[in-house]
Amino acid sequence: MAPEKKTGKGNSCPLYKACGGCQLQNLSYSEQLQYKQVKCIRFLSRFGHVDEIIGMALPLHYRNKVQAAFGTARDGSIVSGVYQSKSHRIVCVDDCKLEDETADAIIVMVRRLLPRFKLFPYNEDKGKGFLRHVLVRRGFQTGEVMVVLVTPTNLFPKKDAFLNELLRRHPEITTVIQSINGAKTSLVLGKEERVLFGKGYIEDVLCGCRFRISARSFYQINPVQTEVLYGKAMEFAALTGKETVLDAYCGIGTIGLVAAKNAKRVIGVELNADAVRDAKQNAKLNGADNARFYCADAGKFMTEAAKAGDKVDVVFMDPPRAGSDLPFLKSVASLAPNRIVYISCNPETQARDLAFLCKNGYRVEKMQPVDMFPHTNHVETVCCLYHQKKDFISVPYEPKNADYLKR
Repeated sequence: MAPEKKTGKGNSCPLYKACGGCQLQNLSYSEQLQYKQVKCIRFLSRFGHVDEIIGMALPLHYRNKVQAAFGTARDGSIVSGVYQSKSHRIVCVDDCKLEDETADAIIVMVRRLLPRFKLFPYNEDKGKGFLRHVLVRRGFQTGEVMVVLVTPTNLFPKKDAFLNELLRRHPEITTVIQSINGAKTSLVLGKEERVLFGKGYIEDVLCGCRFRISARSFYQINPVQTEVLYGKAMEFAALTGKETVLDAYCGIGTIGLVAAKNAKRVIGVELNADAVRDAKQNAKLNGADNARFYCADAGKFMTEAAKAGDKVDVVFMDPPRAGSDLPFLKSVASLAPNRIVYISCNPETQARDLAFLCKNGYRVEKMQPVDMFPHTNHVETVCCLYHQKKDFISVPYEPKNADYLKR
């Protein structure tokens, strides 16, 4: 539900109506926080008290990942930006109040350089042209910058000359990748990649841990608020150094490796093989000898662990907006960890999942909203659940039948 009343107090943007990405920009930031607080209370208050939302001190230019579609306007000029809501029309964006300013400047430079090298946007209907999208990622702590050029084939006319000029204009770029995506799809990146410059990934520092980030890696887009969110998650987990922790939906290992600093053992499970590969590299990068990452379905992994009689003290879960499915929730309940720390970007699906867990032995102890996406409808919430069994004793991790760990 969007607010009905416009206040005129927000950070106005000339593209506000055409773009549609900043649904709440017609409100002042304090009003946005109030709106999100009410939203969380609406869905979650039946489980207990919802703490006051934690806002962002400077809620602008927080997105460390920026992607732009490229096309041709009716007058023949090249445009780059975002697709207008519910359309295939590109809204040309030079600078966005949410996006990293360095990333925006690089995308604009790519757009300006294309005609000079007689390179043109790809036309999907005609099957002609060179550039489909540009994706830029920047490490806020390290300053490292990745540029991904998405093309329909691996052909790159005047590649060396184009790259030399781009790097001359933006020497802060540390790696350039060509992603080949010739399919008719809404997905931006293709499966095939070529490293054109640099090491093919960037690194960033989050919560005192260093992370390797590849083009296809999931990494939170607002690192400033991610540190706030993960700080609350660790506070809720109350790790003492004796616990075995399972990080479901672990991605590149961000939550698990932060937890590893205060846990006895961390197990990360993720279905995306590329992410697991990055997670393993990140464990080595941080010297986290107590962390192991596995490519598997987290629900099946936990079900097999429960059948084997293995014990886990804390489960971190950070599912997509659709929330967790029933088999996954049943697997969590069967594993019966002492604590569950549930991070969600959708309080509605989170409330649905909390209701299931509360019917299966858990109670919600704490709920903390964090504004990860200022000026948009989205809000992140971290909840802590405790198992109500009285005879719970933390057991050292000694698998009785660890076949599921050999994947």
